[in-house]
Amino acid sequence: MSGTSPAFQPAVPASEIQPELTLRALLLGAFLGVVFGAASTYLALRVGLTTSASVPIAVLSIWAIRRRNNQRAILEHNIVQTTGSAGESVAAAVVFSVPALIFLGYPLQVGLTTLIALTGGCLGVLMMVPLRRYLIVKEHGVLRYPEGKACAEILQAGEQGGTSAGKVFVGLGVGAAFKFFQAILQGVKGSITTAIPGFKGAVLGCDVAPELLGVGYIIGYRTSVMMVAGSILSSLILIPMIMLFGSLGTSPLSPGTVPIAQMDDGTIWTTYVRHIGAGAVAAGGIFALIRALPSIVSSIRASASGLMGGASKLASATLRTERDTPVVVLLLGAVGIVAFIWGVPIFHMNLLGAFLILALGFLFSVVSSRITGEVGSSSCPLSGMTIGVLMAICGAFLICGWEGSAYSRLALMIGAIVCIAISNAGTCSQDLKTGYLVGATPVRQQGALLVGVLTSVMAVGWTAYLLNQSATTETVLAKPFVVAPERRADVQSIDSLTDHKSYQFVRLHTDEVPKGEKEGIYLVDAPSGEARILREDGIGAGRLQAPQARLMATVIEGLLTHKLPWGLILIGVAIACFIELLGFRALTFAVGVYLPLSSTMPVFLGGLARLVSDKVYKRTPDAEDESEGTLYCSGVIAGASILGILAALTSFLKGFDKENGFHPAFAKLLGLGTWGGDGFGLVILLVIGFLIFRGAAPRKSG
Repeated sequence: MSGTSPAFQPAVPASEIQPELTLRALLLGAFLGVVFGAASTYLALRVGLTTSASVPIAVLSIWAIRRRNNQRAILEHNIVQTTGSAGESVAAAVVFSVPALIFLGYPLQVGLTTLIALTGGCLGVLMMVPLRRYLIVKEHGVLRYPEGKACAEILQAGEQGGTSAGKVFVGLGVGAAFKFFQAILQGVKGSITTAIPGFKGAVLGCDVAPELLGVGYIIGYRTSVMMVAGSILSSLILIPMIMLFGSLGTSPLSPGTVPIAQMDDGTIWTTYVRHIGAGAVAAGGIFALIRALPSIVSSIRASASGLMGGASKLASATLRTERDTPVVVLLLGAVGIVAFIWGVPIFHMNLLGAFLILALGFLFSVVSSRITGEVGSSSCPLSGMTIGVLMAICGAFLICGWEGSAYSRLALMIGAIVCIAISNAGTCSQDLKTGYLVGATPVRQQGALLVGVLTSVMAVGWTAYLLNQSATTETVLAKPFVVAPERRADVQSIDSLTDHKSYQFVRLHTDEVPKGEKEGIYLVDAPSGEARILREDGIGAGRLQAPQARLMATVIEGLLTHKLPWGLILIGVAIACFIELLGFRALTFAVGVYLPLSSTMPVFLGGLARLVSDKVYKRTPDAEDESEGTLYCSGVIAGASILGILAALTSFLKGFDKENGFHPAFAKLLGLGTWGGDGFGLVILLVIGFLIFRGAAPRKSG
């Protein structure tokens, strides 16, 4: 049922005055945003995944900020998590999009990366604010915003203390202990997989991830089962079908470069199924947008009426908990940012690009915020939505007659800014949901979000740049060769790591290099036109694979050179239409189609624990007001996330395994290396599920 729950009361009455937007809250939130932003950048480059930072930051805030003069600190804690959460959301979007520059033949620059992150992050906040009354307030009983609700539960438990706070910190200890055992001590595999005998191409997988079990419990059984159903379609139907029929051919099937008979299930998923999933996500997002459009228009119209008429009257009569940033500030801010992007030469932006940033940024911010409300930030298919954005951008370019790789950089600039905007819009909606539940002042939260963006973007930009530089290799050519002048037009220059001289950064294909040399990035001496050094950037090679960014580059090149596999995309669109016709919301199912089964299976197991708990403890299934298990799982998510990030940070320290992020002496000392089988991983999952079930038990009275 839509609308605000009649029983809902903010944790802090609108009339009560207490510390909120304080200097210590902003400083702590900014610091945690930088830390989580840098760590999330590394994680996203390695495995292409991040988890929401809001929950662990909320827990750290409760530990760090105490009451002063008997005043409650819950609103300060909320400002800390609001400010800090921007780092992770910006980091994920930057890594999913900006490194595609390398794959398109352009160098990764820290200044450009920082400016893209800054403008996109601020746009996301400004575009989400007008939607707050509709998505957060009016849809309070419909959209769950699981991480936002979890943060509110944590903040309220920290304020109350006693048993409520105890559940959070017990869960925190459980999540941290299991993640420490897994990520630091290498006591259990990160993922367990098994092929189904006699069923070629069908592989069951499940990540051993306590944080994902916690997310599954919070979003509930019904949502989690829809997600895993989509992944089962991909893993147990689509991949085996492609492998069965494709094995009959001896030639590569586009977009593949080798025959399907030579592919394994992972390669088929990356080459074919991911495009199908992207099409399903794009179509599911459009369905969600169409359903929400009437209410969104009325919400924006109401905000506009305040601007045109009685804005001053409205401000004086509005409660503290209903004060938003004035619409005029939002409009001027958004237009000013886009004008900045258009005017600064480093972006190479034109008028059409500026218009597309505004139009697509707002439309997909709506979609992102709603998806986040349905399945949470951790399961929000950001890269899938960005593919939809890139398809729209390249479609507009093709209508204008802008074809070929010459326009690839412009398309990526637009897509990256929009990607960051929609990522931050989703995180912003989670934070505003938390604020709504704890009785915060929206305009102060919105200001804190902008502060979080401003402080975290430097960490994200420099982390991506330094990681790329640290893993980059250069090979001096034994026989330099001359590169055609037209291939050296409109390229950028960088300094070589080998001799520190300035060279042109040129990407050459197989037919453009001499026999015996491979395609890739070459450093070309400008006066002579000779390619002298073969450069392999750290991002895209070794442990920094950046899978989403590579996919973005593939989509852009495929569209602008007429090589995108439209057949696969349209299959995904048809799947989304089929689910809608069955009477279900296609978006959650499409998320599952896009994500691998190993990622959605632990979410489903968490949802299963929720189902069992509700039955045993005689609660309404997937009830919105269930707090016991939500508190416990919020702690599990926080503990596992914090330790996961610490494990990632250890890779920067000497003596730690660069591939796995742990000190090998730990595993050797404790003899844990012999325990890491799939069976042991399954036992760990069952133990975590049982502990979640026990943690969801109602508190004993008296």
